[in-house]
Amino acid sequence: MTKRQGSITDVAGIRVGHATDLVGLTGCTVVLCEGGAVGGVDQRGGAPGTRETDLLRPLHLVQEVHAVLLAGGSAFGLSAADGVMRYLEDKGVGFNARVAKVPIVPAAILFDLDLGDPQARPTAEMGYAACRDATDGPVAEGNVGAGTGARVGTILGTARAMKSGIGTASASPCAGLVVAALTAVNVFGDVVDPSTRHILAGVRKSRSDEPAGTLDTMRGLIGRSVLRFASSTLIGVVATNARLTKDQANKVAQMAQDGVARAVSPAHTMFDGDTIFALATGGKRADVNLVGAYAAEVVAEAIVRAVRAAEGAGGLPSHRDLVGSGHA
Repeated sequence: MTKRQGSITDVAGIRVGHATDLVGLTGCTVVLCEGGAVGGVDQRGGAPGTRETDLLRPLHLVQEVHAVLLAGGSAFGLSAADGVMRYLEDKGVGFNARVAKVPIVPAAILFDLDLGDPQARPTAEMGYAACRDATDGPVAEGNVGAGTGARVGTILGTARAMKSGIGTASASPCAGLVVAALTAVNVFGDVVDPSTRHILAGVRKSRSDEPAGTLDTMRGLIGRSVLRFASSTLIGVVATNARLTKDQANKVAQMAQDGVARAVSPAHTMFDGDTIFALATGGKRADVNLVGAYAAEVVAEAIVRAVRAAEGAGGLPSHRDLVGSGHA
């Protein structure tokens, strides 16, 4: 396996842009594929917030999408997709509906209203700005874009959680084939090292920055409701230069969710949205099983990178802070 520059923009035809509000602690990230990409989606967990996901499923008419938006702001953040559509319309990009070209922009959001200013939400203007600033270069990680207000380990409330962010990773499992991922990590559980299961970020013990462990904490809460603390999700995009059908793109998105289960403990709870999009820009012939297997690998790596790159904000410490204090 040969690594490239290590971001989702290793896939030809993919550009990424962020819009970040460091005061309100929210933002959005756009993955542009203006030339069109076959799209798929897989959603797990009980609390999703999405837009235009049904059209990605097999048996539906539209075959290609032109961008994917990831945003904070809870359901309010879906309005940032309007700005992405406006940007693409200005460039003449979209599904040809004869009387107009309609940009296809699926979107997913995460809940960050309890960190920073709850009145700060990604807007259509921020969606447009993210598109305008999108590049095919290395992607900024940590407290940017959709990861600006992300946090992990929310079982005991935001005050006992840790700061997370957005991360990206890529792999080249064989000559010419690229599989890559971008994830905004805002999960109910802990983020763990997939190889050691060591907790990198998650719920903290009372009066300490030492990890408490979500599974251990859940056992201690048997019979008590945690619903009021549960507003989390992981959202992300897997991209590849493989030539895939719509059915295959959906299969890759499904297999990519294995990466969430490897790096998040527990994953896919009733309090998470866990939505993964898949984009295939075409060109490279490849076995869908290979693409899906590596999709899981890069998703897990992108999740780990998201917490390692994050910086403390909103009163929450990050993994970097714990490393410095000796608790990680």
